[in-house]
Amino acid sequence: MDIEKRIQELRDRLKYILDIFGPDENANVAMLEAKLGEYVARESGLPKQEAIRQLETLEELFRFLEKKLERELTPMNKVRIVRHPQRICLKDILENVYDNYTEIGGQDDYSIDPSMLIARAYITRRRGKKVHNQAVMVIGQEKGHGQEFRNGGSVKPWGNAKALHYMKVAETENIPIHTYIFTPGSYPIEDYPGAAQQIAKNLYEMAGLKVPIVAVISEGGSGGAEAIGLADTRIMMSHGYYSVISPEGAAAIEGRLRGGQRADTKLIEHCAKQLKITADDNRANGYIDWKINEPELGARPEHYDFFRKLRKSVISSTDEIVLNVSGLRLFRSIALKRHKGADVYVRWSLNTRAKERLLWTRYMKFRRMAQHAYLDKRHWFNRGSEWTSELFSSLYSYFRYDLFGKQHKKVTELAEDVHAEMQVVVGRSTKLWNAITSRLSFGKGKKDVDKAGLTSLSVWDDGAQNSGKWQYVSPQAKLDRAVPCPNTAVHGCLDQWAPDLFGEWAGVCSFCGHHFPMEYQWYLHNIFDPGSIYELFTEIESTNPLKFEGFDLKLDEAKRKTGHKCGCMTFEARIEGTTVMVAMFMGAFRGGSVGAAEGEKFIRAMERARKKQLPFLSYVHGTAGIRIQEGVNGVIQMPRCTLAVRRYTEAGGLYLVLYDTNSYAGPVASFLGCSPYQFAVRSANIGFAGPGVIKETTGLDIPPNYHNAYQALSRGHIQGIWDRREIRGNLVQSLQTMGGRNLYYR
Repeated sequence: MDIEKRIQELRDRLKYILDIFGPDENANVAMLEAKLGEYVARESGLPKQEAIRQLETLEELFRFLEKKLERELTPMNKVRIVRHPQRICLKDILENVYDNYTEIGGQDDYSIDPSMLIARAYITRRRGKKVHNQAVMVIGQEKGHGQEFRNGGSVKPWGNAKALHYMKVAETENIPIHTYIFTPGSYPIEDYPGAAQQIAKNLYEMAGLKVPIVAVISEGGSGGAEAIGLADTRIMMSHGYYSVISPEGAAAIEGRLRGGQRADTKLIEHCAKQLKITADDNRANGYIDWKINEPELGARPEHYDFFRKLRKSVISSTDEIVLNVSGLRLFRSIALKRHKGADVYVRWSLNTRAKERLLWTRYMKFRRMAQHAYLDKRHWFNRGSEWTSELFSSLYSYFRYDLFGKQHKKVTELAEDVHAEMQVVVGRSTKLWNAITSRLSFGKGKKDVDKAGLTSLSVWDDGAQNSGKWQYVSPQAKLDRAVPCPNTAVHGCLDQWAPDLFGEWAGVCSFCGHHFPMEYQWYLHNIFDPGSIYELFTEIESTNPLKFEGFDLKLDEAKRKTGHKCGCMTFEARIEGTTVMVAMFMGAFRGGSVGAAEGEKFIRAMERARKKQLPFLSYVHGTAGIRIQEGVNGVIQMPRCTLAVRRYTEAGGLYLVLYDTNSYAGPVASFLGCSPYQFAVRSANIGFAGPGVIKETTGLDIPPNYHNAYQALSRGHIQGIWDRREIRGNLVQSLQTMGGRNLYYR
């Protein structure tokens, strides 16, 4: 009976190995398969002692070859490991890492989203005779071991909303948060609160959580990972992966596959390698703090030594975060730096000053990321000059707005209160005096009435009306042809002559109001005051940090075509005399995709706007999402830029977002979608994933207008829809009436 049990264990181990190496031909795997088959065939005819001896030899061979196979693992093999049903899951971690826990926010399939698991857990630490029970909020995706109702760890928007709710509970209770990432990606639906908008909200709120956050990554798929991945310390399991997109998705894009076509296995393997998705890759690039080594071929529920190692890791990481922002910490910090599992006790609750230091440390941690992933060709002298200029600008901003500005504000508020009090006194006195004089006066003067003004019609004023003559006219207006409207079948629109449509009418159908796409230059010249645009950070340039095959040529073509070095143009400009900082994402440059250069320019512009107390406008002429050829260098811009937005808005800035044409994926699910003031040009499309991706991942057929601006408005994702011809006026109105307590013109 014991022999049969051990043979079955070897069969299970072999099946697991075959699943990992998939279609790959491997001599070691073939040897294991052959040796096990031979033993099973002759086992019944062997004496018991001989059968046991040969079985032990076979088990030793399995152990030896598993170690050898471990060294041969490719990135795609590791992807198969984390997707395997035998992979450890969050329930296993709760049972083996924490001393006690209570699942909250639902249980198993009786939950608003079973793929997101929340637990209030305790870690017990003994120091001499004293026992310390330290509470922690555990949040993570739960895949289970093949449980279909878990949806493979692909979390719906309301699952991420549940996670955020309990993060805020942890902040209220002043306890740390441990997040565990086991997701291939977020479930791409727009039903309220919407995948993109909820991930953006999670990132924005996590940027300001005043408790320590530790994230442990097993399977980190793009936005789904970022929804709970913005952390003070990020640990990655040695067989895990963290990527902007799945290898299959990257292969489909690189292979230009359509209509359900499947990518070739070799292309998938190639993309997995090029994307640099492993723990070693991410550690080298600085996107995780350290990796935790797993047993050969990945951690499974029976690997109890790994759970002990993981327990030490999350405890010491939490200790380090707290000590880094605390006061009395010298000897404990030294002990932890020398040895990760040092036996020291740290109280995990933070005081007010420590919380503020925690937020600053978190901001700077992400601010320093991805510095290697873009080019900055400024001469050292120019860098020094700009650094000096920034220093003086910061000092000027401090003295004008923070030091003298605050005192001036206090004096002004006091004067307003005194004036208001005096108005009451003077008003009553004046009313009494008028009553007395009206009784004493013998005659009342009659007011002159402008009879002509009351009886004549108003006169059309050409200077006060928009005559249709724009500062910039689209090149499409030079086409001598009739242009059909896509809404002809619905609204009966007639064909329109291109010079009229793209000239005087600004690309707007005169029958139904449909907005045809226009070049980003149209907005530059027709929205902002003439001659007021001052471009910034022009030397920052997109590059190919992962050496993705063929991508250098594509980048060079985009730079030549647009005349820009990356897909984001940052500049200061004026609108009716009010200075505004603008980040414009250009759809003409690689679809407006965001990489390290675009993220860096956005952050620098946001920091400059904060110092100068300028309103900030993100104009999205189009964005296809995060640039997949940059891998995690691109996806890390989601938390990086969101942290900058949070810091700016909390300083009293006004952050406006205006979407045009098509805006999808990572940027919408982070630093764009977290703005409280989001608007769209009519006929724009906004969402998390395109129709093809939704069909492939969910099997759902979505209606044709699923992503249009009116649907986004009805779901609460944007706050209004603007006509292109009225953008300038609407922006003036927004600058005067919306948000921002600390703007230079207020």
